[in-house]
Amino acid sequence: MGDELNKTTTLEEGGEMVDDSTTSSLRKHPLEHSWTFWFDNPSGKSKQAAWGSSIRPIYTFSTVEDFWSVYNNIHHPSKLAVGADFHCFKNKIEPKWEDPVCANGGKWTMSFSRGKSDTCWLYTLLALIGEQFDHGDEICGAVVNVRVRQEKIAFWTRNAANETAQVSIGKQWKEFLDYDDTIGFIFHDDAKKLDRAAKNCYSVQFYSIQLQWKYIFCSEESAVTCPTYLFYLLHCLLQFSFLWF
Repeated sequence: MGDELNKTTTLEEGGEMVDDSTTSSLRKHPLEHSWTFWFDNPSGKSKQAAWGSSIRPIYTFSTVEDFWSVYNNIHHPSKLAVGADFHCFKNKIEPKWEDPVCANGGKWTMSFSRGKSDTCWLYTLLALIGEQFDHGDEICGAVVNVRVRQEKIAFWTRNAANETAQVSIGKQWKEFLDYDDTIGFIFHDDAKKLDRAAKNCYSVQFYSIQLQWKYIFCSEESAVTCPTYLFYLLHCLLQFSFLWF
């Protein structure tokens, strides 16, 4: 009897009684933004095709659970074919220089030995969708590029001329990943005109910062909109995701 008294029920439209303990366990955790995975298949590229013409959207997600359901069922960078580009961008922003949101932006880049970017790619995604950046409105998305000798992760932003915002994003990204090497920021305009000859406009040098995790307690109503709570939740779910799917 005591157990039955502790259960709460809700009368839904149509007169059906629903156990709240069941519905709460199925409730998903929404992200602040919706995000879309894009894939540029190397087999679909040709020298004659326009840049970006082979990029295709794969899946758009807007909850923590949907992110993991996709991430756990796709290849990680180390398993992708040479020449592949895998993107995660805010929904309705295409990972192309021509996109109006990206047109005046630029990118931070980190380089890794072949097959060594998997963990940093995951933590980049968690920081991205978990809204861990002070200038989050400046962020467009991230991409991992798989090449013969190395893999690169690039972080795209929308207003390259905003030096304060770009340097802040670069420092925080470097800090989150505990990345030792210097990282540089290139304007998209320079990359289009100069290709590989484009120079870094901003850079973040090596420095060591001791990360301190802060436990933030949010009410049930505000938890889904608390960025630090979401990032912490994403990080914890990483430890148990293999049990879910």
